[in-house]
Amino acid sequence: MKSATLQYANALADIALAQGAAAPVVQQLGDFTAAFANSPELRNFLGSPAVSKKEKRAVVEKISARLGGTKIVRNFLFVVIDHRRSHQLPEILESLRNVLRERQGIAEAEIFSAVPLNDAQKTEMKQTLERLTGKKIEAKFSLDAKLLGGARVRVGDTIYDGSLRNRLNGLREHLAAE
Repeated sequence: MKSATLQYANALADIALAQGAAAPVVQQLGDFTAAFANSPELRNFLGSPAVSKKEKRAVVEKISARLGGTKIVRNFLFVVIDHRRSHQLPEILESLRNVLRERQGIAEAEIFSAVPLNDAQKTEMKQTLERLTGKKIEAKFSLDAKLLGGARVRVGDTIYDGSLRNRLNGLREHLAAE
């Protein structure tokens, strides 16, 4: 199941990057996926084996046109629908986002701080992470009331903990070892 969503995501990423249309493709697939997620009727219609491929394609064509979908996204949706994978659209979209980030050298970072950071601090934090990871960073900043001070950052599976609590714990361990 997981590998199928990745195969679809990789195929769409190949086409989107080759055509220089990664951002619009993600946006358009996201719009269609949101419509799909919010409409039980559409999910039932596209998932029903009693409905012909031709009828499904006609509906996808209309919805795609209404959402401003390109030929790339429309044709991709036809393939997904024809292979009865419409129920996997949310996973395919998430996989597509991850594949494109990876191929474009972009990493997503979650930055938690004890106090709100100003623009200069946010810029400095992003630049430091870009130097550490060698990737362009897309950062999400959040407050964490549990932090006494400093910041905690997650980039993929890696956590950088520069929080005051972590530093105090490290000092406590160092003193206990002596």
